[in-house]
Amino acid sequence: MNLNEFNQISAQQAQQLLMHCVQIPRWTDEISSDRPFISLDDLLNYAKKQASTWTWDEILTALNNHPRIGEKKAQASLTEQEREFSNREQSAIKRSSEIDDALLKGNLAYEKKFGFLFLIRALGLDHTEILQALNYRLLNDAETEQRIVKQQLSEIALLRLTQAVNGQ
Repeated sequence: MNLNEFNQISAQQAQQLLMHCVQIPRWTDEISSDRPFISLDDLLNYAKKQASTWTWDEILTALNNHPRIGEKKAQASLTEQEREFSNREQSAIKRSSEIDDALLKGNLAYEKKFGFLFLIRALGLDHTEILQALNYRLLNDAETEQRIVKQQLSEIALLRLTQAVNGQ
């Protein structure tokens, strides 16, 4: 879909498209309501500005609808569009039982420590880089990690929005 099409679809269609980017209803409503946008940069800047206002409760709700990094079976609950985004973002992760085990152990340790799933903008990262980031972030305190998760979720949402509106 291009920007002109995005500007012209119904509010409900726009909200549905935006929910595939991140499941934060206030964000989808605000962006949908503020259309039309003059350029893709205008749309992305507005979306980024709105993402900066996300509350931790909104982020937790979105995380609860997000698959674990490297976990394929969690993708069964995603929409087709969300599966496509997730597959594209995690395409550099090699699949092996050793890597899957390391990611699962890291994810479980992270969830036990912080109470929410590990989130990283995985596009372009391989399994080594993701595991390194996971282990490093396990050293963070909860407040630092919440800031990082908010930033990572925002980057993922903007990446997906770019892909959805650019038709990539």
